[in-house]
Amino acid sequence: MSRPKIKITLIDRKGKHGCHRGHKIGDSFDFDTERGQLCPMAMHVAFPYIDILRYGGHLPGQEDGTAVFCCPDVDTINVFRIEIVE
Repeated sequence: MSRPKIKITLIDRKGKHGCHRGHKIGDSFDFDTERGQLCPMAMHVAFPYIDILRYGGHLPGQEDGTAVFCCPDVDTINVFRIEIVE
């Protein structure tokens, strides 16, 4: 069984300041080939969600195959969506 592809997309920003890494709403990253381009703080938060989705788990209150999370930078608070790409 192969692991599904994972896409991470910046969908919103709640903080007062822009991203320190330069990420903008609409930016997308392929987890397997482009994860090094994603802010390390955001990647740190994303990884457990990716692991859950990739191995068949579901997150309460989220659509199947997706997870929404925020980066931990209180000045920026970027909101990302993780989704399985079929």
